[in-house]
Amino acid sequence: MITLNEGHNMEAVLDNIQDWAQEIFLVDSYSSDNTIDIALEHGVHVVQRRFRGFGDQWNFALTKLPITAPWTMKLDPDERLTDELKENLAQAIQDNDCDGLSLERRLWFMGRPLPIRQNLLRLWRTGSCRFTDISVNEHPIVKGHIRHVEGDMEHHDSPDLDHWLEKQNHYTTAEAVIAYNKSPLADTPRLFGSSLQRRMWLKKNFFRVPGRYTLLFLYYWLIQGTWRAGRAGYMWARLRADVMRFIEYKRREIEITGRLPVKRSYGPGSADPRVRQYE
Repeated sequence: MITLNEGHNMEAVLDNIQDWAQEIFLVDSYSSDNTIDIALEHGVHVVQRRFRGFGDQWNFALTKLPITAPWTMKLDPDERLTDELKENLAQAIQDNDCDGLSLERRLWFMGRPLPIRQNLLRLWRTGSCRFTDISVNEHPIVKGHIRHVEGDMEHHDSPDLDHWLEKQNHYTTAEAVIAYNKSPLADTPRLFGSSLQRRMWLKKNFFRVPGRYTLLFLYYWLIQGTWRAGRAGYMWARLRADVMRFIEYKRREIEITGRLPVKRSYGPGSADPRVRQYE
């Protein structure tokens, strides 16, 4: 795992895999909460490193950590493995007939499961994987046969909307900078290529589509079926369309002002010794 201020997730994610994983490694980007305390209490092997981008951080983890297990799994702190998935992953590893394992991740929002699923490559033979070296939306690259395993990985996306919006603010800024700089995507955009290449083609051409934000909301609401989750599903579909809108607006802001966004620290800092302090 890689972390930054994930104390709200650490107990749950470590309890979820403590008796299942052979060893657990954590690359932390200098958390200011109790992330490290909880990880060390659970016997996790923890290192810290300045964050330069998701792809860079994951590639560091894969090449520099003293991993001894024959298989490696990428896990985010807000993800949980169901018992069915754990059993099926263990069986697939024992079968020893593939080089990587993919699974389905189901999104949870406001404590409710949504009908939003992703097919993700998450396990591979140790030493056989590298990540695309991009700042966000990194993807693992594994050569060889990939086997799909049944069972859900639950993605509990943020403990509340305040946290979710803060996270999306950072994400949309990074995506806007990538779009402005015309940086390489995770794969070559091709409409008739692999599933990843099709996603990259849609990502590249999305901002040219008339009525795109209404269409995106309707896609999530009606076609993906988030209406089944009631108000939580409606809000998530609206917010996901807004995320794409913020990326476009931030990119256009850079074009108008000619300046890249400046990283700012919000909230109080430490006391300044040059001035008088009051309780």
